Amino acid sequence: MIPDLRGAAMPVRESAPLGAPIWIDLTTSDLDTAQEFYGAVFGWTFESYGPGYHGYLNALCDGRPVAGMMANDPQWNMPDGWTVYLHTADIRATLAQAATAGAVLCAEGGAEPMEIKDKGWMSVFVDPAGALVGLWQPGGHRGFEVVEEAGAPAYHQLTARDYGAALQFYRDVFGWQTETVSDTDEFRYSTALFDGEALLGVMDGSVLPEQTTSEWSVFLATDDVDKTVDLIVERGGSVLRAAEDTPYGRLAAVADPTGAGFNLTSLADR
Repeated sequence: MIPDLRGAAMPVRESAPLGAPIWIDLTTSDLDTAQEFYGAVFGWTFESYGPGYHGYLNALCDGRPVAGMMANDPQWNMPDGWTVYLHTADIRATLAQAATAGAVLCAEGGAEPMEIKDKGWMSVFVDPAGALVGLWQPGGHRGFEVVEEAGAPAYHQLTARDYGAALQFYRDVFGWQTETVSDTDEFRYSTALFDGEALLGVMDGSVLPEQTTSEWSVFLATDDVDKTVDLIVERGGSVLRAAEDTPYGRLAAVADPTGAGFNLTSLADR
């Protein structure tokens, strides 16, 4: 469930607020299949960063970057999936603050991020609730530039097994201003506001089945959720949660052919 409290749409985004999602990328065990799938479903085209970037791809929507893709190295021992990156102006300082607040740093060298030549700096860590999240300090690459259009990121959500700890962590490290949407035993949900706009949500995952892990998830926009679900299945993907009307629009949870999950949200309801 995702409250839409954001107001006017922003078709092209020049920059992301500090602490807000700035980039998403897919780690996949089959880059060729992923390109075919997302190209067919969302009309994405792809460009390579070229030699020296380990095969990393930019996915483009209307010629503007909306996501990245990279090969899943078996040595990482992680399933295929999407990663959300938050905007930081000082990645080393943010990593140090995150570690102090209870995060587990994943990069080699601890607080030393990875430089992506001419693009920026990146790192990933596991927050105190157990969710993997990335950091991006932009240089030549300013993140996804399209929002609120079909095939572009529309929303982001953290489902946290320890809801209170997660909210406090992101407030402390990223300065989030949060607003409680619901606070019942059945459904606890908060949004994080950036210049008055709710760009992401945090849901209490403790009420979900025990095997549900804390995770960040991506919502991609579509003109028609049901038709997109049908196309996803036709192209080898699967349905994790059938399309349904909610107070926040028509939503569905799906997965690509190698099992990487993401969500759909209808533009018509936004």
